[in-house]
Amino acid sequence: MRCRLCDSYRLSSVLDLGATPPCEKFLGADELDLPEPTYPLHLRLCDDCLLLQIPALITPEETFTEYAYFASYSDSWVKHAEVFILQAIEKLGLGPESFVVEAASNDGYLLQHAVAAGIRCLGIEPSVNVGAAARLAGVPTETAFLDEETAAKIRAQHGPANLVVANNVYAHVPDLRGFTRGLRELLAEDGWLSIEVHHALNLMRLGQFDTIYHEHFQYYTVLSAQRALASAGLTVVDVELLATHGGSIRLWARPEAVAGAPSERMIEVLRTEQAAGLHDVEGYRDLQPRADAVRQELLRFLLEQRAAGKRVVGYGAPGKGNTLLNYCGIRSDLLNYTVDRNPYKHGKFTPGTRIAIHAPERIDADRPDVVLVLPWNLEAEITAQLSHIAEWGAHLVYPLPTLHIADLDNGADLSNQNIERPAR
Repeated sequence: MRCRLCDSYRLSSVLDLGATPPCEKFLGADELDLPEPTYPLHLRLCDDCLLLQIPALITPEETFTEYAYFASYSDSWVKHAEVFILQAIEKLGLGPESFVVEAASNDGYLLQHAVAAGIRCLGIEPSVNVGAAARLAGVPTETAFLDEETAAKIRAQHGPANLVVANNVYAHVPDLRGFTRGLRELLAEDGWLSIEVHHALNLMRLGQFDTIYHEHFQYYTVLSAQRALASAGLTVVDVELLATHGGSIRLWARPEAVAGAPSERMIEVLRTEQAAGLHDVEGYRDLQPRADAVRQELLRFLLEQRAAGKRVVGYGAPGKGNTLLNYCGIRSDLLNYTVDRNPYKHGKFTPGTRIAIHAPERIDADRPDVVLVLPWNLEAEITAQLSHIAEWGAHLVYPLPTLHIADLDNGADLSNQNIERPAR
């Protein structure tokens, strides 16, 4: 394996999750008796540029041409996008003459707010089904994968963008340098680029190993993101720390000719990373034992619930959940089924573990004893949605960053020792 940013062959093992199927390859009932391909899921660190990465064993075309993820099914994520657009309008002085482009714009969850504000915009979305949903919502959307050629065509047709947004896509591109050059091509000479991506500081510090899956090809610190963007003449000038997706960073970058000095908060985040050991190879050694500990604790809990005759079901069928289920070896004997708000997934089965996916109403009909939440990063939103399960005495359990039960009376979290365990 060669580093996709600096071409170094010096890569160190950080976390080996075994072999799993692609996390968004949900199975139909007619596929349950068919073979299912799996691929190694092995996180490595480039010793030279410190980019965390996995081998590119699947192509974006395999994953994103028909996609199961619709961003608008998360209320909190749609609100997050609305706040971003309103803040960007004020920060950058955007108006009717401005042009905003989003790469991997999904179902229009973000650009719908630009449309509502009267700002000219365009989404670039590779998934045919998801892009169609965006157009139905009134968001101009080009069905394409962003690369240099696509970016040049869009710039020639629409002009340069004052703001380019790339939320939760910078990890999804195996051709990292080519994609970055595409972002630069879209951008006006005095424009702004905003990227949101999961922060590797939280991956390492909190053991968030389920954020690793085959469509996430790389994982960023601010330092490694700086180096990646510099490959196309883009300079990071500011960083915001966000709570989304278990802890993300919002990178603000500009063409290097107009970038200026970095902000104080960016310098402070870099200091924090360095203090955590992430500017050195040795700082990445603890992730494997942390992942192993989470697996053992979760399996112990589920086995004890089964021994006590408790019924456990899941909530959500996200990509991170499929990494967790496969790594832990959790199947329908321990998790009867899971539910999801996205109708696209109803009647399908999770990849690898083959757990049935139903509509959320199934939980109210069945009244299980325990609901295990797989998209744990949406804890506040989901705890509010499911607080009513306390009416029949059910527990709402989150597996990460540590196994804990949500207090359905006030939304607070209880510590691990408050999980009821049957006597051995």
